[in-house]
Parts: sequence; structure tokens; C-alpha cells
Amino acid sequence: MELKLSERVKSLKPSPTLAISAKAKELRAKEIDVIGFGAGEPDFDTPEFIKEAAIKALKEGKTKYAPAAGIPELREALAQKFKEVNGIDYKPSEVVVSAGAKNILFLIFLMLLNEGDEVLVPAPYWVSYKEQIKLFGGVPVEVPTEEGRGFTLTLEDLKPFVTERTKVLILNFPNNPTGATIKEGELRRIAEFCAQRGIFIISDECYEAFTYDGEKHISTASLGEEIKKITFTVNAFSKTYSMTGWRVGYVGCPNEEYAKVIANLNSQSISNVTTFAQYGALEALRNPEAPKFVEKMRQTFERRRNLMVSLLREIPDIKVNTPKGAFYVFPNFRNYASKFETDVEFTKYLLEEAKVAIVPGSAFGYEGFARLSYCNSDEEITEGVNRIKKALEKLC
Repeated sequence: MELKLSERVKSLKPSPTLAISAKAKELRAKEIDVIGFGAGEPDFDTPEFIKEAAIKALKEGKTKYAPAAGIPELREALAQKFKEVNGIDYKPSEVVVSAGAKNILFLIFLMLLNEGDEVLVPAPYWVSYKEQIKLFGGVPVEVPTEEGRGFTLTLEDLKPFVTERTKVLILNFPNNPTGATIKEGELRRIAEFCAQRGIFIISDECYEAFTYDGEKHISTASLGEEIKKITFTVNAFSKTYSMTGWRVGYVGCPNEEYAKVIANLNSQSISNVTTFAQYGALEALRNPEAPKFVEKMRQTFERRRNLMVSLLREIPDIKVNTPKGAFYVFPNFRNYASKFETDVEFTKYLLEEAKVAIVPGSAFGYEGFARLSYCNSDEEITEGVNRIKKALEKLC
């Protein structure tokens, strides 16, 4: 029988970051020495106290269906976290737990978008935003940011792209893939502009725990009640507590009605996040050792960032900003990538010649750049960048 697909999924592309990581793992399985800078996940193990809480929940029989919005204890703890850490006063009934931040975003787009609605997507952008928006008939509108300003966003960047069909703005700070952050004053200007025009904001704050050089993360919804009314604050346990495979994400909604819709969408799709995983997430919020673990990761990533940036700057004809957050660098390889038909071919060359996996910038909307994760040991970072340097020398 002929394979027949819906028009909605025909243009859907696979995640290039997951594809790169899978290719690197495939080569390692063949005992090929590949250094992977493609993965978007901490190389730390999930803390034992989180694992033990999930195991305890399993042993206590917490293996049945849970409420679609999340177990009450976790929603209450998340409301408390939002207040104490982010300065946002959400009621537990305004908080919903779902299967990772990626699924939260999927459900928000499903809830908000009608055919032709425009979504402002500052670029460089995380790979899944545009694909999810298009799945629900929305129109992703790329808003370029400047390399010379460290890829941060300004209101002046946004204004030319706003039309009568603009419905949503995505904010992602600290940013994946650039590590860019945003100053409170500029964030306020952008948020107030959106509030005046009734444009929703989806604030993707998955990297909030990882800022450097004294930078402090500011949650968009904390900037005032009118801004909170238009903002969905999206986050997850994945990065902060090194729980990527647990698939526990959460969102703070402008009001209870939006939260109920997302919970209903959960109920008709995933039913609920794995019950015992939610108890592990609850322990991450409650255990007094958790902040120490997160700070240890943050300090480690800051040191690794400094190492990777310094090594990359030793390579001729490469530009690289010092990221202020997340755990990626986003160098400009255009002087080398231009020797290939596409930057995908360029990254294939590095994988084959240097045995180093990186993600091409075109996946994030910026051809000729590349994303490198520094979720690796100092030794791997040093060896990997040296391999890249030698491979690039062969192109000269």
C-alpha cells in the first residue's frame, strides 16, 4: 500500500541535534574515537537523591495514573519555586507538568495558533520552534539578531517584523544555541511592547540555572502583572538537574483557564507524566543538596566555557563570542564553511576528518556558524578543538 501522510507532517524535519548525537554514538559503537560536541545535555549523572526518590515511589506502588496536570505536591512545589526563585506569583492551579519543555511548547502552540497566525522567532533559534509552529498552521517569522551584539535581542530588532497577524513572541534566554542573555531593561521594553499589543510571550527558561560572569537570569513574567497576563513561563528539570531522559517539564500560565486547556491536552495525549518520575522531580525541588549540585554544575560549565572559547580563538579566521549562559558556544566558521556547498557538508567533513561532531548553524537559522556544547571533560574539549584546528588547516 502506498504510504499516505497528512499534509501537516510532510514537511516535518527531524531534530538535527538528536541526529548528530545519534551519528556520534553509532560511530563510537563501531569503536571509532569520536568526540561529541553536539549533545544538548549535561554530562553529569542525575543526583542519587533524585534517583532514590523515584525508586522509593516505585516501591510504594506509585505506578498508576496521575492527574493530567501533575501530582498536586509537585504543582505546589513548583508554584513555590516560581515565587522564590523567579519572583512570579503563580497559583498551583496555574502550573502544569508535562513530558518535557518540548512537549509543553507543542501544547502551547496547539492551544494558541490558528491557521496563518504569525510567531516571532528570534534567530539563531532552537531547532524545534519553527517545526512545531508549522505543524499547527502557524507562520514562523525569523527575527535576526546581530553577532556583534552577542546575539541578544532588542525591541528595535523586533518592531519591523510585527504585523496585524503577530500572535506570539518566543523568548529564549539564556539562549540555545548562542548562550546569549538579555538585560532586564531591554527585556522590560520588549515585554511591555507585547503587552500593549496583546502579543503572547512564550518565555523558554530551560537554561536559567546556567549564567556566568555575574549575570543574573530574569524571568519575563516577573516584570509586572500586565506582562504576566500574556506570558507562559516554560521550564524543565532536564538541564537544571541533569534529568534529560526523565521528561519532566512544566509551565506557569497567565491564568487557570489556560492551565486547564493544557492539562486537558495532556489527558488526551500523554495522560500524565510518568508518575514515579514526578516524585523524583519533587525531590529535586525539596532536597537541600540540590542547590549545591546545580551550583557545582554551573561553576564547571563556566570553567569549560572559558577553556573552549580560548582554544577556539587560537584558530585563525574564526569569530567566537563569549556566551553569558547555557552551555554552548556558537562560532562563526564561514571562512571555512564557504568552501563547501552547505554548512551541513562542512560539519560532515569535520566528523569524517577530525572525528568531532558539531551541529551546523543552518539548523538554527545561521548558515556557516556551528553549535558546540561544552558538556564534556576538559580533556575532551582540548582534544576536540585541537582536532578541529588540524582539520581546518587542511582546507587552507
